[in-house]
Amino acid sequence: MFAALPRVGAAPVMHHFTHPAGQSACSADPARRTIIAHDVDEQAQNLTQWEQHYDQVTAGRFCGVLDEWRTGDLQIFRERNSCALHQICNVRPDALWFGIEAEARGMRINGRQVDADMIMTRPGHHAFELMTPDQHEILGIVIGRSTLLEAAEREGRNIDIQRLTGAELLHVEHQVLQACRQRIGELLASCETENGADQVVASLIDLLDSSAVDSDTCPSLARRRRIVRETHEYVLGHQGESVTVPQLCEQLHVSRRTLQYCFENVLGLSPMAYLRYLRLNEVRRQLVRGGELRVGDVAAAWGFRNFSQFSCDYKKLFGESPSCALKALA
Repeated sequence: MFAALPRVGAAPVMHHFTHPAGQSACSADPARRTIIAHDVDEQAQNLTQWEQHYDQVTAGRFCGVLDEWRTGDLQIFRERNSCALHQICNVRPDALWFGIEAEARGMRINGRQVDADMIMTRPGHHAFELMTPDQHEILGIVIGRSTLLEAAEREGRNIDIQRLTGAELLHVEHQVLQACRQRIGELLASCETENGADQVVASLIDLLDSSAVDSDTCPSLARRRRIVRETHEYVLGHQGESVTVPQLCEQLHVSRRTLQYCFENVLGLSPMAYLRYLRLNEVRRQLVRGGELRVGDVAAAWGFRNFSQFSCDYKKLFGESPSCALKALA
């Protein structure tokens, strides 16, 4: 939805993680690692060779885990996040990304809902936007185009790369999708990976061979995406202002009802909720970076005029007071 990534800087914490941060699930396999993060920016930076920007949307202390296996131009991973996130992502230019929800939870890609028996796909060097719910788990495969084509040729299959690069959602067969999920889980759970990656790629080819591009896009979706994008750009361009919904309506030449509908349809949020979480995430990002900062100054720089209300909103979203971010750096 956004042409370029922006500047990067009440769900319970998940307690079922078993590997310390930064330690591989299998120390004998340097291609695989498991990383736990307690900050959305850390989580966004953990995927190898991705450009990502995460904003936390729902309340609670964040916890995320990444299980990643990679070799050459093939990357297979599982990502779990405790809180709902607004993500802007980009993979390396020569690759294709395929995203599979562990179970259908109503996430969105570029404003489009991902239903059961659908997988997501985007080519490298094309930023895409995801909205993921609380306690979300997603499986991913990133594979070089030439590697995918060579693997398909060995299987006697024909992959239409042009069709894939223009797609966002693919309808797939349920049983084939379940098999692919199982293969990814087996690869990430086992230290015996010699054949596991080949099996995952073979499952992916089976998926693609039986897939159909979902082209059921409402003609007005592009306009709704544009309005949300222009809102994003306007808020970041007027950092010190307490931007209001009426102000946005005037700037974008839309009615309040239209603005509300655009945000609910594209992001599943109201414009007011979006304005609040966007600025709160930017404040937190600046506080976490450290330096000679005062919380009140940073809050004011992002348009928060009522400090007590800001502190309350901040603590509600992140599960801690804004001063905790500075204390953690001391």
